[in-house]
Amino acid sequence: MPQQNFAFAQEALAHARHLSDWAGVRYSSETTASRCVRNDMPEKNETSSEAGAMCEVLVNGHFGYSATADTSTQGLRRAFDRAIATTKTTSIYKAHGFTSAQRPASTGHYQSPREKALSATPLTEITDCLRAASAAMKGSDLVVNRSARVMTIQNRLAYFSSNGATIEQDFDMVNIELAATAAQGLESQTRTWSHTAQMGGEAFDRGRWTTEAQRVASEALELLTAENCPSGAMDLILMPDQMMLQIHESIGHPLELDRILGDERNYAGWSFVKAADFGTLRYGSPLMNVSFDPGVRHEFASYAFDDGGNPAKRELLIEGGILRRGLGALESQVRSGLPGVANFRSASWNRAPIDRMANLNLEAGTSTLDELIAQVENGVLMSTNRSWSIDDYRNKFQFGCERGQLIRNGKLGPVVRNPNYRGVTVDFWSRLAGVGKDPVAYGTPYCGKGEPSQVIRVGHASPPCLFKGVQVFGGAA
Repeated sequence: MPQQNFAFAQEALAHARHLSDWAGVRYSSETTASRCVRNDMPEKNETSSEAGAMCEVLVNGHFGYSATADTSTQGLRRAFDRAIATTKTTSIYKAHGFTSAQRPASTGHYQSPREKALSATPLTEITDCLRAASAAMKGSDLVVNRSARVMTIQNRLAYFSSNGATIEQDFDMVNIELAATAAQGLESQTRTWSHTAQMGGEAFDRGRWTTEAQRVASEALELLTAENCPSGAMDLILMPDQMMLQIHESIGHPLELDRILGDERNYAGWSFVKAADFGTLRYGSPLMNVSFDPGVRHEFASYAFDDGGNPAKRELLIEGGILRRGLGALESQVRSGLPGVANFRSASWNRAPIDRMANLNLEAGTSTLDELIAQVENGVLMSTNRSWSIDDYRNKFQFGCERGQLIRNGKLGPVVRNPNYRGVTVDFWSRLAGVGKDPVAYGTPYCGKGEPSQVIRVGHASPPCLFKGVQVFGGAA
């Protein structure tokens, strides 16, 4: 991101300020590289870069935007002029009368924790890890597909406003995915491992990759001969890699204030949560404590400020099972009169920020995994999501996992394949009977929302969790 653009920003802001009540500009420069090795052969090696600026104005109590890839002084001035003209015209239809109080005059800097910058990591080092992982999964002719993928993201943001905001944030992110598929006759089973974090070149740990690769291949083979998961009401232990999706779909999305306000109903849906539920709704058992925490080191969606300049800090959304706070930025907070968080986030330079999840975590409990297992007379332990379905209100859901393991009389038993479970959000979380003490962070780069569509990165950390009396079912015999 050229440093002189920042001087251009001040000139353009001065121009816009004369014609609007407030103005801001957000620069974004991002380089994404995707590499893949499949069955020991390089399959994908591509890099994409994009850069531009989003110009924002406040006119007649209405916020408006115009994006441009031309970040010269003249380019920014033209974008501001477009934003001012369209905002003035559309302000008569505004949903709420805003002020510059929704755009704090914050200053500061953030950089992803890293030992070695991604920009300093040779492609040969990355390719060596991918090839080694692919080779490590080759232990049987029944393993018919082996893939190792990595996505690296280098994102630089700078934000300036007419009321004095000056923010720079630099992100290095890595998303690693290993997968092994075993097949025999008409049966096939896939096991995966992923690691998603803010970090640098230290992510390319060949020893760890090969260890995980050997495990997923071995477990894919094991699933080929496993029995199908039984069906019925039973206890359920979800491991952190499945808790990631459970948190995302049944807590994160329904707590987004713009969804509760109805902004997403045409695309991503509404929410079963109502404004009156905050402070009163028992969302889950007293063991349920959920935080919004963009300050967790290495978690995928950590940052210091959201894209409206609001300083980001940890907030409890659900405390002792009671719903306390929503996932809504300053605009949604003032519209709804509800407490929110600093989650005004944009997926790109040409997208306006909206309410988005960031790091949404289930707080640690006090139990070891063995202690959770010991509480179960009849149940199943499930790992790693492979399918999901949830209604538009984020209420009724059905999820499938890659691997299950029966639990009988407090002890782990045989592995089972095709494990699935279903539930209704509040009833399901009310069945939370045990929370582990060792959270593990996962994440995804692919959370979709908004019109026009935005795909953004989120993080979720959780320990293993025990749920009592859940509807479990298996696949076809």
